[in-house]
Amino acid sequence: MRYWLMKSEPSVVGIDHVLAMKNQTVDWWGVRNYQARNFMRDQMAVGDKVFFYHSSCPEPGIAGLAEVVKKAYPDRTQFDPKSPYFDPKSSAENPRWMNVDVRITKKTRLVALEELRAHKSLTNMRILQKGNRLSITPVDPAEWKFITEKLMK
Repeated sequence: MRYWLMKSEPSVVGIDHVLAMKNQTVDWWGVRNYQARNFMRDQMAVGDKVFFYHSSCPEPGIAGLAEVVKKAYPDRTQFDPKSPYFDPKSSAENPRWMNVDVRITKKTRLVALEELRAHKSLTNMRILQKGNRLSITPVDPAEWKFITEKLMK
């Protein structure tokens, strides 16, 4: 099992939106970064644990816990000419972009980015590294344990 942090803009798809969805599950569409795509396509597995992170908002941070419930498959938005995520170079035979399905397991208090920065145990966490803009990053098991046991109690 692996651990991940997945960013979502709460004005587009926040944790409350997903909690209102069927099975409290969302397909993680719209990722247009090859490294983040590769994480979903090549490394994520059903059962992997996820920090659901609100980004591009007044107070970014971890808003809850989730799990991967469906392995990577083609992102439907790449084929829709009306979508801002449309990719004319993508085809059904050779899709460029993938997504996984994620189900919320628990909404938590917001663990703000500044709170994460305040803990020496999290110094190496990828989201805290200067210049990191990836929407999906791996989380070390020790970081997962620290956050879930010390910050989300």
